[in-house]
Amino acid sequence: MLKKNKKLLVLLKPLKSVYTLILIAFIIWMSIFDTNSWLIHSELNKDINTLNSKIEFYSTEIAKDKNEIKKLNTSDGIEKYAREHYKMKKDNEVIYLIEDQDSLKDSTNE
Repeated sequence: MLKKNKKLLVLLKPLKSVYTLILIAFIIWMSIFDTNSWLIHSELNKDINTLNSKIEFYSTEIAKDKNEIKKLNTSDGIEKYAREHYKMKKDNEVIYLIEDQDSLKDSTNE
């Protein structure tokens, strides 16, 4: 039993120093309770990573939209867009729309 107490005293001996106690309290304060704590920094880093991924996504979307705008600035692009989205046609032209069975609304699916 005395050996256990001696081992415990040897382990706790550095904690008797005032400087060690102040250093431990300072580390705990700075890592958990301070406004610039490690916890807050980790949350902010996660936010930065999500925002950077959103920036990359929107940058690629902007590039795609710019390409679409360039295509629509030509007369062929406008004609293609009107034919696809508004089902427009030229004079003396017949258009047949073929749809898949999945795209048609069924009375049982409604």
